[in-house]
Order: sequence, then structure tokens, then C-alpha cells
Amino acid sequence: MEKILFVILAVLGIAAAHVIGPRIRVAAPLLLVVAGAIIGVLPFVPEVEVDPEWILIGVLPPLLYSAAVSMPTMDFRRDFAAISAMSVVLVVISSVVLGVFFDQIIPGVDLATGIALGAIVSPTDAVATSIAKRLGVPGRVIAILEGESLLNDATALVLLRAAVAATAAGFSFGHVAVSFLWAVIAAVAIGAVVGWGNLWVRRRVGDATVNTAISFTVPYLAYLPAEELGASGLVAAVTAGLITGAGAVRYLSPRHRVSDAQNWRTVEFLAEGGVFLLMGLELWALLVDVRNDHGGIVTAVWIGLSALAMTAVVRALYVTPLIVWLDRVARRRTAMRPYLENMDASIVEKSRRAAADGTGVAATSAERGRRPSLRFGRAKRNRARAEQLSTAAFAENPESAQRVRDRITRAMADIDYYTASPMGPKEGAIIVWAGMRGVVTLAAAQTLPADTPSRELLVLIAFVVAAASLIAQGGTLGWLIRVLRLADVSDDRAAERTRLHAELSRTASETLAGSDVAARFPWIRERIEKMERQADADDTVIGTNLAFRAAFEQTRREVIDAQRETLMRMRSTGTYHSNLLSHELAQLDAEEISLDMRVDDD
Repeated sequence: MEKILFVILAVLGIAAAHVIGPRIRVAAPLLLVVAGAIIGVLPFVPEVEVDPEWILIGVLPPLLYSAAVSMPTMDFRRDFAAISAMSVVLVVISSVVLGVFFDQIIPGVDLATGIALGAIVSPTDAVATSIAKRLGVPGRVIAILEGESLLNDATALVLLRAAVAATAAGFSFGHVAVSFLWAVIAAVAIGAVVGWGNLWVRRRVGDATVNTAISFTVPYLAYLPAEELGASGLVAAVTAGLITGAGAVRYLSPRHRVSDAQNWRTVEFLAEGGVFLLMGLELWALLVDVRNDHGGIVTAVWIGLSALAMTAVVRALYVTPLIVWLDRVARRRTAMRPYLENMDASIVEKSRRAAADGTGVAATSAERGRRPSLRFGRAKRNRARAEQLSTAAFAENPESAQRVRDRITRAMADIDYYTASPMGPKEGAIIVWAGMRGVVTLAAAQTLPADTPSRELLVLIAFVVAAASLIAQGGTLGWLIRVLRLADVSDDRAAERTRLHAELSRTASETLAGSDVAARFPWIRERIEKMERQADADDTVIGTNLAFRAAFEQTRREVIDAQRETLMRMRSTGTYHSNLLSHELAQLDAEEISLDMRVDDD
């Protein structure tokens, strides 16, 4: 009974923290840590102790999987270089630098153990992303922070495991590097298989409740075999999540996706809040252990604060040249836009000529299916290659010509994205200061082997780093964002939304023009076109009771399917902002669900 009561109170406390936090401008995780610490001191509260394996196996895989599913794959692709640099290279550099520091400053701690502790305190938390979203930070900064917090957890835990293994076998950079590569490569392969298998199975399950229940097993289906093979279970879970998120629109029904999103959001909410609350509850017992074994907690506090300062300095020194490099890449790609526009116009002209010529001239085997490369650093060679593509080749394979145009459109959309969201000193400052620690640091610290020298001290140092970063960085990040006054993109987004709605309306008109049902019943076409005009006015698609409902619903589903295909193509080419595309997909999902519910009611 006491355990059930504890769980109920914990859930209510997590909910209260997320309601109160925004009102007093304090991050909910910080409130949970403080509340847990206060409750843990009370004499009538028993000592709370949870096996850290439950956190690593039971909490982290679904947390990272859920974050990966909701990560916009278009933004992830566009800033993959920056995300990889932040989530892999920076974590390794920070871990090694901190490892040397801990090796020199803590008696009895060797380099391998120091790197293990460095890996524990290196990964950042997604708390910064939630704060940044609430305060209107540009989407590109949020995408980089989301991608970093998604992948650096797995990187840090892979490095932690390799370093812990090295403490037993003798430290070797070569051994750690090989272990790291195997853990990542094998995990990506396993995660990919599980991700595609998940989509293949769930698209054949009609019941939304059963479908969502199956989704709860996916992170563990990726995690467990990866761990058995010595790979990273978390990397596998993240990979499965990315593939599921990218393919969900195509393979899962709207009802399934909405059910997934709501249920997984609840799981993520409770799991992450529970870890922060647990951190506070365990803090007092940890302080007592360190005081008894090491004569006080001052050492842990000053080492933890020093480590936090070092991580901030290393992060700043790393992010500064990264921002400069991203700006140079963006300017180089912008210079390529005239060439891409000319190339696209040339393809359009040759395709038009091919269509006008009818059958055209048969293409040679060398020309057939040839597509120009879009490597930005080889413009002259690509231009010559594009000029070699004859009109006959486009007549022979118009689908290939369209694929080339899609690639060009995606490249130009990427250029527009980089131009509209430049990375400068202000954005760099936010990325640096957003490097606060959280869930993974707390969970990973408690997985250190029991025979690790000064284990309680090392765990407390990790707690100090996480708590201090939440207080210092989490408490001031909002202030920093307001002071920097980043550019407002709302006007650009409104214009982009207008263009997107115009394209969707055009798709609806084209679908209706080819519909036999709409041709037999003109009122259906008029009604759907009226609904489209209403959707443009208030972003709401409204369905009402009409005669011949079955015919209306059939035609409306055809329009929705066509519009969804258009949105998916736009997501593939990156023509519009990911938030707009997600919003419009959600609108279509909502309408299709309403159609399903009307059928169910009948």
C-alpha cells in the first residue's frame, strides 16, 4: 500500500511541477529536484533506493525512442553534420579532458575511471530544448539542441562502458576506439532492422489500442539484442525511433499516429519527471554516505563545480569554430543557388521539348537514366555533365528527370533554410549555455561498479554537476534568450503557410478533376472546395452531414490521401519548414479520424 501511495503522490507531484513551473518561470525538472531533496530530508520519509539498472534499461530506452520518433527527420538531415559534431566529437573531447582532470585531482582515480566519470557528466539534457521552444528560439537552434540531446546520451554511455571495461583490462585508446565503433555500427544495424520491422508489423494491425501497445515494446526489441551483442542498446533504440518517425506517416494510419503521440508523450512526461524527483529524494542519503566516508562534502562540491565550469569552457571553445564553419558552409551553398536554378530551368525546358516531340529520339545507353551529380564543390564538371543530357534522354525516362528535379528542389530548399536561419554569435551563445545536464548523468552515475575507488564521491560529483547546471544554466537560459533578442521569424512563417495552403488547394483541385465520383455528383466537388477555402481561412477542416455521405467521404479521402502525398514529397525535398508540414499533416490526420469516427457511429 505504501508503494502505491508513493507512486500516486509522485505522479501528482510531477504534474504539479509542470503546472507551477511555467507560472514562476522555473524549469519543472529543477522544481522536482528541489522538492525531492526537501522531502528526502524529512525524518518520517524512508530512504529511497532504486537499482540504477532499472533506470538505464527501464527508463532511458523508451525516453530516447520517444524523442527520436518526434524528431523532424528533415531538420535532422539538414544539420546532421552539426548534430554529429556536438553529440559525438564534443562528448569524446569533453570526456577525455575531464578524465585527465579527475585523474589529477582525485586520489585513487586512474585515467580510465576519470574518463568514465567524464562520460557521465558530458551529455546534455533535453530540458534546455523545452525552455528554448517556449521562448521562441529559432527552429534551427532547437533542431541542433534536440539532435544533440538525442544522440549524445548514447555516445556517452558507450564511452562509459568502454572506459569501465578498460579499468579491468588495462586502459588502451585503441581498445576503447574499437569498442566504440562496434557498439555504434552494430547498434545502428539492429535499430534499422527493428524500426522497419516495427512499421511492417504495425501497418497490418487495425486496432489503434493494440497498435500502440506494440509500440511500447519497440525500444526494448532494439535495446536487448544490441546489448547481448555488445553494442549500444540506446543507439539501437534511437535508430529504431528515427526510422519509425520517418515512416509513420506513410505506413501508419492517422488514428494510430495520434494514439501513439498522446500515449508516448505521457510516458515521456512521467519517466523524465520521475528521474528528476528520484534524484532529489536520493540526494540526502548520498550526502550522508560521502560525509561518513570522506569526512565532508566540500571536496565533491568544489570538484563538481570545477567540472561544470570546464565543460562550459570546452563547449564554448568547440562551438565557436563550429558556428564559423556552419556560416562558411551556408555561404558556399548560397553561392550555388544560381547554378541550381539554371540547371532546373534547363531540365524543365528539355522535358517540355521531349513532351512536345512526342516519342522523341531514342536515348543512347550512356544517356539513359543518367542523372547529374549535385556535389556542390564540383560545379563546372556538373554543369558540363548536365549539358550532355539530351532531350531524347528525358523523353526516354521522364521519371528520372523528375527525380533530378526533386533533388535540385531539395538542395535549393536547404539553401533557403540556411539563409533564413543563419548561425551567428547569438545562436552560438544559446547553444553553449544550453548544455545543462540531467537524466542520463544521474542514471549513469549510479551504474559505476561497486568496487570503483571512491564510488560515492564520484556519484556525488555527478549529482553536483547535474544539479548545479540545472540551477545555474536552466535558471538563467530564459533570461539569456530574452536579452539576446533573436530574430523573429513569425512573419516569414506566415507567408510560408500561405504558400503551403495554396499548394494543398491546388492538389485538391487536381484530385477532384480526375475523380469519377466528383464528376457524377458536382455538389461533392463544390462542398470539398468550400471546405478547402474554409481551411485556408481558419486552418480548420470541417465536415458536416451531407446527402450521399458515402460518396462524399470516399472523395474526401482521395483528396486527403493526395494532399498527404504532397506533404510527404515536400518533406522529402525540404521545401517548407518542418513545423508547418507537421501542422498540416496533423490537420489532415484529424479530419481523416473524424471521417473514421462518423463511419463508426453509423
